Amino acid sequence: MNTPGLDLPDARGRTGLDRAGRDLTGNPAVVVRDVELLAAAWHVLRRTTYDFRRRDGRWTTEQRETYDRGDGATVLLFDPRRRTVLLTRQFRFPVYVNGHPDGMFLETAAGLLDGDDPAAAIRREAAEELGVTIGELIEVFRPWTSPGSVTERLHCFAAPYSVESRTGEGGGLADEGEDIEAVELPFDKALAMIDSGEIADAKTIMLLQWAALKGALDSDR
Repeated sequence: MNTPGLDLPDARGRTGLDRAGRDLTGNPAVVVRDVELLAAAWHVLRRTTYDFRRRDGRWTTEQRETYDRGDGATVLLFDPRRRTVLLTRQFRFPVYVNGHPDGMFLETAAGLLDGDDPAAAIRREAAEELGVTIGELIEVFRPWTSPGSVTERLHCFAAPYSVESRTGEGGGLADEGEDIEAVELPFDKALAMIDSGEIADAKTIMLLQWAALKGALDSDR
């Protein structure tokens, strides 16, 4: 049987999407038995069956579904002279359907790598979403943000910006359905918005707290 994403190219030209994980050897307590492709309309949903040796020595058979959308990158843009940060605001349907009042989410500029290295990807996203040309780029950390179900690893950066570095219009790519507003906030207000719940995005919270802990916006740095 010819199936898109398996033996036939899918809409993105991919085949063999059921091969991921079959050759893993790093953990002798895990033996992958089967990988099923459940969906590949854009990103990839798989169900993997594997044997797992528990701490007491017993082997059990487990199944897990994983959502593979590729790795991503994000950046906290900060102006140390004016003590401001530059964020995006855009509609996010997944948070809207899960209880966010209106789905209009404040967050750091971000996007998938799409074949680029992380630094190149986040420079691209900062230009597309916020119209900022990034100079110095600080690599902060690379967490997995939802390790129970999503494979994505997020490359988190910080970068200074200024009025002069805002060289483009931003707003995102209209042909990808993006409609992004640039929101400049005093750093202290952004921190307070974590407590108020107005900023509820995990990557943005982590990067704002990193900036506070490291004194990234302190004038004497």
